[in-house]
Amino acid sequence: MEAARLPDQRDETEAERDDRNLAELLQELRVAGLGVQVLFGFLLSLPFTSRFTHLSPGQRNLYLATIVLAAVATALLLGPVAYHRLVFRRGQKESLVRAANVMAISGLATVGLAVSAAVLLVTDYVSSGLTAGLITAFVTLLFAGLWFALPLTRRR
Repeated sequence: MEAARLPDQRDETEAERDDRNLAELLQELRVAGLGVQVLFGFLLSLPFTSRFTHLSPGQRNLYLATIVLAAVATALLLGPVAYHRLVFRRGQKESLVRAANVMAISGLATVGLAVSAAVLLVTDYVSSGLTAGLITAFVTLLFAGLWFALPLTRRR
């Protein structure tokens, strides 16, 4: 049986809540941003390896799509930091938190797509089409389930 849900018992002003929400969001973005930057750096180095020339035209197109997704994810996940710097001390924290939340959710979705595309690229290179498709479908569904479906079913 689910315990009764109590209303938020924090005794904070609206400004304190905005400060807390922004601090929590920026901490989350540090973690996500680091992950996408590692992926992006790895992808940037691939064309300079000797085996890159062995990719098929389809795999090269998938590589390009993957690197664009990683770049977009990087922009979305770092966007709130730039936004914060540009509106710092201008009394716009509530709108910053709202915009940063949208960027963060969009960035996470894009990271999930970039990782899934990278998984497809690697699995297609080392295995058959069916195996690559099944592994990629599993990874994509895992991201969608853990990052979006599960939290959305738990919302109040």
